[in-house]
Amino acid sequence: MLRKRIIPCLDIKNGKVVKGINFVDLTDIGDPIEYAKIYENQCADEVVFLDITASYEGRKTMKAVIEKGANELRIPLTVGGGIRNIEDFREILKSGADKISINSSAVNNPTLIEKASKEFGSQCVVVAIDSKRDEKGNFKVYINGGRENTELNLIDWAKRCEQLGAGEILLTSMDADGTKKGYDIEMTKLVVDNVNIPVIASGGCGNIQDIVNVFKKTNCDAALIASLLHYKETTIDKIKNELEKNNISVRRVKR
Repeated sequence: MLRKRIIPCLDIKNGKVVKGINFVDLTDIGDPIEYAKIYENQCADEVVFLDITASYEGRKTMKAVIEKGANELRIPLTVGGGIRNIEDFREILKSGADKISINSSAVNNPTLIEKASKEFGSQCVVVAIDSKRDEKGNFKVYINGGRENTELNLIDWAKRCEQLGAGEILLTSMDADGTKKGYDIEMTKLVVDNVNIPVIASGGCGNIQDIVNVFKKTNCDAALIASLLHYKETTIDKIKNELEKNNISVRRVKR
């Protein structure tokens, strides 16, 4: 049985961790490296740094934060935000990231997925997909921090990402994001059932039961968590204990 991963996500703006609801109303809540150290000590499997404004404000991903994170953290580090080409991939990986997450740039230039996969290996390429329902209930893909509806069908895009060489999909429900009402089970299951690469569920986690539910009701490989951890409502150790009580296999990384 594959062990499920618990991955804290740190949304970063101007070098600080921020949190919002439905991708807006952002609040500065602290230093990303200090948060990541706490989560590493709690046996997080990985950590994600997302520069959530880089893609549409034209800034380069925060290199200094990545270098510091790579130097001070032992767990894998995924970095996303403002990565537009192979040179950006190379620079961020050289700075110490283990994986690169691309979103808007993947939609705007799908060959970037293929080129990056061939040059660095598919294990380095994570395609982040932000999606929400339209008025007919169909799932559409959004880019530019959730500001632009591409009209792409979610499943069609997820399948294409896999075909182009993506090693993983980071799937965020914009409808659920920041609401703490639970993951979008329907959306997550739909994607998981239509691709053969790992899917990370993201958006909406409000309590430990939500994490249990997404693993029980879908075959996603990992759960991304933000507010629940950032506001110290629980710890990763407690989450993993509860998952094990529910017969869900998790990783226990010894530090």
